[in-house]
Amino acid sequence: MESIVFLAVLAAAIMHAGWNVLVKLRLDRFLSLFLINMFMGMIGLSALMFLPWPSRESLPYIALSGILHLGYNLFLARSYRTGDLSQVYPVARGGAPLLTLIATWLLVHEDIGLAGATGIAILVAGIWLVSLGGRGRLRLDGMTLFFALGTSVFIAAYSVVDGLGGRISGAPVAYAAALFVLDAILLSIIAFATRGVRIIREVAPYWRSGVVGAALSSGAYGLVIWAMTLAPIAAVAALRETSIFFVVLMSMRILKEPVTASRIGGAALIVAGAGLLRLA
Repeated sequence: MESIVFLAVLAAAIMHAGWNVLVKLRLDRFLSLFLINMFMGMIGLSALMFLPWPSRESLPYIALSGILHLGYNLFLARSYRTGDLSQVYPVARGGAPLLTLIATWLLVHEDIGLAGATGIAILVAGIWLVSLGGRGRLRLDGMTLFFALGTSVFIAAYSVVDGLGGRISGAPVAYAAALFVLDAILLSIIAFATRGVRIIREVAPYWRSGVVGAALSSGAYGLVIWAMTLAPIAAVAALRETSIFFVVLMSMRILKEPVTASRIGGAALIVAGAGLLRLA
Protein backbone atom coordinates (compact mmCIF):
# COMPACT_ATOMS: atom_id res chain seq x y z
CA MET A 1 0.00 0.00 0.00
CA GLU A 2 1.37 3.43 -0.95
CA SER A 3 2.46 5.62 1.97
CA ILE A 4 0.06 8.43 1.03
CA VAL A 5 -2.88 6.02 1.02
CA PHE A 6 -1.77 4.41 4.29
CA LEU A 7 -1.49 7.76 6.06
CA ALA A 8 -4.80 8.98 4.63
CA VAL A 9 -6.65 5.93 5.96
CA LEU A 10 -5.00 6.30 9.38
CA ALA A 11 -6.16 9.92 9.44
CA ALA A 12 -9.64 8.72 8.53
CA ALA A 13 -9.50 6.22 11.41
CA ILE A 14 -8.71 8.97 13.91
CA MET A 15 -11.54 11.14 12.60
CA HIS A 16 -13.94 8.20 12.63
CA ALA A 17 -13.11 7.43 16.25
CA GLY A 18 -13.68 11.08 17.14
CA TRP A 19 -17.19 11.30 15.79
CA ASN A 20 -18.16 7.98 17.40
CA VAL A 21 -17.12 9.41 20.77
CA LEU A 22 -19.26 12.47 20.06
CA VAL A 23 -22.26 10.19 19.47
CA LYS A 24 -21.92 8.97 23.06
CA LEU A 25 -21.96 12.47 24.55
CA ARG A 26 -25.13 14.00 26.05
CA LEU A 27 -27.69 13.40 23.28
CA ASP A 28 -29.77 10.31 22.60
CA ARG A 29 -27.74 8.13 20.21
CA PHE A 30 -30.24 8.32 17.36
CA LEU A 31 -30.54 12.09 17.76
CA SER A 32 -26.75 12.39 17.64
CA LEU A 33 -26.56 10.42 14.40
CA PHE A 34 -29.46 12.43 12.95
CA LEU A 35 -27.76 15.72 13.81
CA ILE A 36 -24.40 14.65 12.39
CA ASN A 37 -25.98 13.31 9.19
CA MET A 38 -27.95 16.51 8.63
CA PHE A 39 -24.77 18.57 8.69
CA MET A 40 -23.02 15.97 6.53
CA GLY A 41 -25.80 16.42 3.99
CA MET A 42 -25.19 20.16 4.01
CA ILE A 43 -21.47 19.61 3.53
CA GLY A 44 -22.14 17.22 0.66
CA LEU A 45 -24.61 19.58 -1.03
CA SER A 46 -22.17 22.47 -0.76
CA ALA A 47 -19.35 20.36 -2.20
CA LEU A 48 -21.47 19.26 -5.17
CA MET A 49 -21.87 22.89 -6.18
CA PHE A 50 -18.16 23.04 -6.98
CA LEU A 51 -17.26 19.46 -7.94
CA PRO A 52 -17.80 17.53 -11.17
CA TRP A 53 -20.68 15.11 -10.66
CA PRO A 54 -20.00 11.38 -10.36
CA SER A 55 -20.64 9.32 -13.48
CA ARG A 56 -24.14 8.09 -14.29
CA GLU A 57 -22.93 4.50 -13.96
CA SER A 58 -22.16 5.10 -10.27
CA LEU A 59 -25.66 6.35 -9.36
CA PRO A 60 -27.06 2.86 -8.60
CA TYR A 61 -24.13 2.32 -6.24
CA ILE A 62 -24.94 5.59 -4.45
CA ALA A 63 -28.59 4.56 -4.12
CA LEU A 64 -27.75 1.11 -2.75
CA SER A 65 -25.13 2.53 -0.41
CA GLY A 66 -27.65 5.05 0.93
CA ILE A 67 -29.96 2.21 1.95
CA LEU A 68 -27.09 0.30 3.54
CA HIS A 69 -25.92 3.38 5.42
CA LEU A 70 -29.45 3.89 6.75
CA GLY A 71 -29.43 0.35 8.13
CA TYR A 72 -25.99 0.97 9.59
CA ASN A 73 -27.09 4.16 11.34
CA LEU A 74 -30.24 2.57 12.79
CA PHE A 75 -28.40 -0.51 14.05
CA LEU A 76 -25.51 1.54 15.44
CA ALA A 77 -27.86 3.89 17.29
CA ARG A 78 -29.68 0.94 18.83
CA SER A 79 -26.37 -0.63 19.88
CA TYR A 80 -25.12 2.55 21.55
CA ARG A 81 -28.40 3.01 23.41
CA THR A 82 -27.67 0.08 25.73
CA GLY A 83 -24.00 -0.70 25.11
CA ASP A 84 -20.70 0.67 26.30
CA LEU A 85 -18.77 2.50 23.56
CA SER A 86 -15.52 0.61 24.11
CA GLN A 87 -17.35 -2.71 23.61
CA VAL A 88 -20.08 -1.88 21.07
CA TYR A 89 -17.64 -0.19 18.71
CA PRO A 90 -15.19 -3.13 18.48
CA VAL A 91 -17.99 -5.66 17.93
CA ALA A 92 -19.67 -3.43 15.34
CA ARG A 93 -16.40 -3.00 13.47
CA GLY A 94 -14.74 -6.33 14.25
CA GLY A 95 -16.38 -8.65 11.76
CA ALA A 96 -16.46 -6.16 8.89
CA PRO A 97 -12.84 -6.61 7.67
CA LEU A 98 -13.22 -10.38 7.27
CA LEU A 99 -16.64 -10.04 5.64
CA THR A 100 -15.25 -7.40 3.29
CA LEU A 101 -12.24 -9.58 2.44
CA ILE A 102 -14.51 -12.51 1.54
CA ALA A 103 -16.90 -10.32 -0.47
CA THR A 104 -14.17 -8.62 -2.51
CA TRP A 105 -12.47 -11.95 -3.19
CA LEU A 106 -15.73 -13.47 -4.44
CA LEU A 107 -17.12 -10.46 -6.31
CA VAL A 108 -14.11 -8.61 -7.73
CA HIS A 109 -11.36 -11.21 -7.29
CA GLU A 110 -9.03 -8.87 -5.40
CA ASP A 111 -5.98 -10.63 -4.00
CA ILE A 112 -4.15 -8.78 -1.22
CA GLY A 113 -1.49 -11.46 -0.74
CA LEU A 114 -0.34 -13.39 2.31
CA ALA A 115 0.96 -10.34 4.19
CA GLY A 116 -2.31 -8.48 3.67
CA ALA A 117 -4.48 -11.42 4.71
CA THR A 118 -2.31 -12.04 7.78
CA GLY A 119 -2.47 -8.37 8.70
CA ILE A 120 -6.26 -8.41 8.51
CA ALA A 121 -6.43 -11.57 10.67
CA ILE A 122 -4.16 -10.06 13.34
CA LEU A 123 -6.07 -6.78 13.27
CA VAL A 124 -9.42 -8.56 13.68
CA ALA A 125 -8.00 -10.63 16.56
CA GLY A 126 -6.98 -7.40 18.24
CA ILE A 127 -10.42 -5.90 17.74
CA TRP A 128 -12.11 -8.90 19.34
CA LEU A 129 -9.63 -9.00 22.21
CA VAL A 130 -10.42 -5.37 22.93
CA SER A 131 -14.12 -6.17 22.78
CA LEU A 132 -14.23 -9.37 24.84
CA GLY A 133 -11.46 -8.57 27.29
CA GLY A 134 -13.39 -6.13 29.44
CA ARG A 135 -14.79 -6.61 32.89
CA GLY A 136 -17.87 -8.74 33.29
CA ARG A 137 -20.19 -5.85 33.98
CA LEU A 138 -19.33 -4.40 30.56
CA ARG A 139 -20.34 -7.47 28.53
CA LEU A 140 -23.04 -6.88 25.95
CA ASP A 141 -26.53 -8.28 26.39
CA GLY A 142 -28.07 -10.42 23.65
CA MET A 143 -29.99 -7.70 21.81
CA THR A 144 -27.13 -5.21 21.95
CA LEU A 145 -24.79 -7.88 20.57
CA PHE A 146 -27.28 -8.66 17.78
CA PHE A 147 -27.47 -5.04 16.66
CA ALA A 148 -23.70 -4.58 16.96
CA LEU A 149 -23.07 -7.63 14.76
CA GLY A 150 -25.75 -6.46 12.33
CA THR A 151 -23.92 -3.17 12.13
CA SER A 152 -20.82 -5.13 11.11
CA VAL A 153 -22.69 -6.71 8.19
CA PHE A 154 -23.90 -3.31 6.99
CA ILE A 155 -20.34 -1.94 7.21
CA ALA A 156 -18.96 -4.74 5.05
CA ALA A 157 -21.75 -4.34 2.51
CA TYR A 158 -21.45 -0.59 2.06
CA SER A 159 -17.64 -0.80 2.03
CA VAL A 160 -17.74 -3.08 -1.01
CA VAL A 161 -20.45 -1.03 -2.73
CA ASP A 162 -18.66 2.27 -2.14
CA GLY A 163 -15.28 0.88 -3.13
CA LEU A 164 -16.69 -0.22 -6.48
CA GLY A 165 -18.89 2.85 -6.87
CA GLY A 166 -16.05 5.23 -6.11
CA ARG A 167 -13.92 3.60 -8.80
CA ILE A 168 -16.69 3.74 -11.40
CA SER A 169 -17.65 7.33 -10.53
CA GLY A 170 -14.44 8.88 -11.85
CA ALA A 171 -14.81 11.43 -9.03
CA PRO A 172 -14.63 9.71 -5.62
CA VAL A 173 -14.96 12.94 -3.62
CA ALA A 174 -18.12 13.89 -5.53
CA TYR A 175 -19.39 10.32 -5.06
CA ALA A 176 -18.94 10.72 -1.30
CA ALA A 177 -20.64 14.13 -1.33
CA ALA A 178 -23.68 12.77 -3.19
CA LEU A 179 -23.84 9.87 -0.74
CA PHE A 180 -23.83 12.26 2.23
CA VAL A 181 -26.81 14.11 0.76
CA LEU A 182 -28.76 10.89 0.21
CA ASP A 183 -27.89 9.63 3.71
CA ALA A 184 -29.23 12.85 5.23
CA ILE A 185 -32.48 12.61 3.26
CA LEU A 186 -33.14 8.97 4.16
CA LEU A 187 -32.31 9.36 7.85
CA SER A 188 -34.38 12.55 8.13
CA ILE A 189 -37.41 10.69 6.75
CA ILE A 190 -37.07 8.09 9.50
CA ALA A 191 -36.36 10.75 12.13
CA PHE A 192 -39.39 12.90 11.36
CA ALA A 193 -41.63 9.86 10.97
CA THR A 194 -40.69 8.51 14.41
CA ARG A 195 -39.95 11.68 16.41
CA GLY A 196 -41.93 14.40 14.62
CA VAL A 197 -40.86 18.02 14.13
CA ARG A 198 -39.94 18.30 17.82
CA ILE A 199 -36.68 16.59 16.89
CA ILE A 200 -35.39 19.94 15.62
CA ARG A 201 -35.88 21.53 19.05
CA GLU A 202 -34.20 18.56 20.72
CA VAL A 203 -31.01 18.71 18.66
CA ALA A 204 -30.74 22.49 18.21
CA PRO A 205 -28.77 23.14 21.44
CA TYR A 206 -26.10 20.68 20.28
CA TRP A 207 -25.51 22.06 16.80
CA ARG A 208 -21.83 22.75 17.49
CA SER A 209 -21.19 19.09 18.29
CA GLY A 210 -23.13 18.22 15.13
CA VAL A 211 -20.91 20.42 12.98
CA VAL A 212 -17.73 18.93 14.46
CA GLY A 213 -19.06 15.37 14.13
CA ALA A 214 -20.13 15.98 10.54
CA ALA A 215 -16.76 17.45 9.60
CA LEU A 216 -14.96 14.47 11.12
CA SER A 217 -17.27 11.86 9.62
CA SER A 218 -17.45 13.33 6.12
CA GLY A 219 -13.69 13.86 6.03
CA ALA A 220 -13.06 10.33 7.24
CA TYR A 221 -15.32 8.59 4.75
CA GLY A 222 -14.30 10.81 1.88
CA LEU A 223 -10.69 9.77 2.47
CA VAL A 224 -11.69 6.11 2.67
CA ILE A 225 -13.58 6.16 -0.64
CA TRP A 226 -10.66 7.93 -2.30
CA ALA A 227 -8.23 5.37 -0.85
CA MET A 228 -10.32 2.45 -2.15
CA THR A 229 -9.83 3.75 -5.69
CA LEU A 230 -6.06 3.33 -5.27
CA ALA A 231 -5.70 0.26 -3.04
CA PRO A 232 -7.55 -3.04 -2.48
CA ILE A 233 -10.95 -2.47 -0.87
CA ALA A 234 -10.42 -5.12 1.82
CA ALA A 235 -7.05 -3.67 2.86
CA VAL A 236 -8.44 -0.14 3.17
CA ALA A 237 -11.55 -1.35 5.02
CA ALA A 238 -9.41 -3.28 7.50
CA LEU A 239 -6.92 -0.47 8.05
CA ARG A 240 -9.80 1.90 8.75
CA GLU A 241 -10.66 -0.29 11.75
CA THR A 242 -7.51 0.85 13.52
CA SER A 243 -9.93 3.51 14.71
CA ILE A 244 -10.69 1.18 17.63
CA PHE A 245 -7.18 1.90 18.94
CA PHE A 246 -8.09 5.57 19.11
CA VAL A 247 -11.55 4.83 20.52
CA VAL A 248 -9.93 2.96 23.41
CA LEU A 249 -7.77 6.00 24.15
CA MET A 250 -10.66 8.45 23.81
CA SER A 251 -13.12 6.38 25.84
CA MET A 252 -10.58 6.15 28.65
CA ARG A 253 -9.64 9.82 28.53
CA ILE A 254 -12.92 11.55 27.65
CA LEU A 255 -15.70 9.19 28.72
CA LYS A 256 -13.83 7.76 31.72
CA GLU A 257 -14.70 4.21 30.67
CA PRO A 258 -12.56 1.45 32.22
CA VAL A 259 -9.86 0.12 29.90
CA THR A 260 -8.18 -3.14 30.96
CA ALA A 261 -4.77 -4.60 30.17
CA SER A 262 -6.34 -7.05 27.71
CA ARG A 263 -7.87 -4.19 25.76
CA ILE A 264 -4.50 -2.48 25.59
CA GLY A 265 -2.99 -5.76 24.36
CA GLY A 266 -5.69 -5.99 21.73
CA ALA A 267 -4.90 -2.47 20.64
CA ALA A 268 -1.26 -3.52 20.20
CA LEU A 269 -2.35 -6.35 17.90
CA ILE A 270 -4.35 -3.84 15.89
CA VAL A 271 -1.23 -1.74 15.41
CA ALA A 272 0.75 -4.85 14.37
CA GLY A 273 -1.92 -5.82 11.85
CA ALA A 274 -1.89 -2.31 10.44
CA GLY A 275 1.87 -2.55 10.00
CA LEU A 276 1.51 -5.71 7.92
CA LEU A 277 -1.14 -4.06 5.78
CA ARG A 278 1.28 -1.24 5.09
CA LEU A 279 3.79 -3.80 3.78
CA ALA A 280 1.20 -5.68 1.70
